[in-house]
Amino acid sequence: MKSPEVRGSVSEALLQLLPTAPRGDSTEVLRSAVRQALESTPGILSDDDLQLTLFCLYELHYSGIDSADPEWEWDPALIGICRDVERDFETALRAAVELPALESLEPLEPRDSDGVASVLFDLTAADTGPSVSRFLAKRATLEQAHEWLIHKSIYQLKEADPHTWAIPRLRGRAKAAMVEIQADEYGGGRPDRMHSALFARTMRGVGLEDEYGYYLDAVPALTLANNNMMSLFGLNRRLRGAIVGHLAAYEMTSSQPNRLYGNGFRRLGFDEDVTWYFDEHVEADAVHEQIAGRDLAGGLVEAEPELLEDVYFGAAAALAVDGMLGTQILGAWEKGESSLRMQQTAAA
Repeated sequence: MKSPEVRGSVSEALLQLLPTAPRGDSTEVLRSAVRQALESTPGILSDDDLQLTLFCLYELHYSGIDSADPEWEWDPALIGICRDVERDFETALRAAVELPALESLEPLEPRDSDGVASVLFDLTAADTGPSVSRFLAKRATLEQAHEWLIHKSIYQLKEADPHTWAIPRLRGRAKAAMVEIQADEYGGGRPDRMHSALFARTMRGVGLEDEYGYYLDAVPALTLANNNMMSLFGLNRRLRGAIVGHLAAYEMTSSQPNRLYGNGFRRLGFDEDVTWYFDEHVEADAVHEQIAGRDLAGGLVEAEPELLEDVYFGAAAALAVDGMLGTQILGAWEKGESSLRMQQTAAA
């Protein structure tokens, strides 16, 4: 991924550091900047500087950042700084969600997979967040549709990767279910059918760039937070329940919105070359939601009952942050403004 533009003192310190080789005290400036930023931020979820910093720190474990010295990926000092930001980020996520009341879960003892799936389906069905999908289907302009794809591209162009971190952390029924879902996400071994490749095709079809991270500078902090949440859950073994819950909620709230997204792009005059990605998810995610609810989340809780609360936390966090982002996007559009930090439309 190309190196992004800085958004403040913390991301500036990090991006100046990454091209150099790690050495004894080289992270002190960054550590000091992080400490000051965490103490002064009014809210880490909407803090552009801290969210970009965390995104870049996580990116070292994915495809990397151009010019970054690869030794930084496992540098103990940098990992310690990442943990400092992660702690505040996780605290903010936990404060932002409302879990199903634990006393209401007592009838699930022993905590069976059907009972877990039922709670997750109820949780997602009760979600009353703003519907960007309905807006896109009926009202969005071409420029707004471009903006929405730009927001989505930060994850969709590496779709499935954050959840894949969970595979070696699971076992038995839950592992098999995760592998089944992820195999579909990666196209069943066919590169052209990988969901990231289908989304790249959609980007090209509407005239946008399909390079991963190309639009990173354009998206706001909440878009980055939505992505950082998945990396937080996926990269920390202790949060394996949360990444499973996140994926379950993601799959359970995907099929119908993707139908609406596809309809929206057809309304704007695009054919199946653009809508294939969405149409593929209508069918695939209708199947995935059952596997994710019962075999993945339910299977994990049956094997490790102590992870029940984290499964629900991951699902609730997925809904909460997506709702915050949807509110921000639709709020901008309703006022006739861009939902991006800077104007980015069709590629030249």
